[in-house]
Amino acid sequence: MPDELWPIPKFHFRVEWAGNDIGFQEVSGLEMETQFIEYRTGDDPTYLTQKIPGLKKHGNVTLKKGVYAGDSAFWEWFSDVQTNPERREQVIIQLLDEEENPVVTWSVNNAFPVKVTGPDLKSDANEIAIESIELAHEGFEVEYA
Repeated sequence: MPDELWPIPKFHFRVEWAGNDIGFQEVSGLEMETQFIEYRTGDDPTYLTQKIPGLKKHGNVTLKKGVYAGDSAFWEWFSDVQTNPERREQVIIQLLDEEENPVVTWSVNNAFPVKVTGPDLKSDANEIAIESIELAHEGFEVEYA
């Protein structure tokens, strides 16, 4: 492996949706899997099933960010989808290098919120209030720079 190749740290990233470029604390759920189909012909002498690739399945993406005064974007999007189910957004997640150039870009297609969670409140806590939104979607593409 050449000396100039270094793994990219995961703490420098950007998230954009619907014209919003918001700073998030955490992104999780960028996963996909292929379900398989088991098949066996009746005259197969090995008595084993074949495993054939089937449908792709994607997990929900969860975004977490700090609570800001007057920032109700999560709650408004969640509420809007309840009365306007066609409202879907493309969410762009970019892992950035030290010069803020995208190294990996995930384009999440037709995303919509299925869960919004407010912060845990505790009178003796010494941490930032965090809210989260969970997005269902119709798949994503990954592009490497």
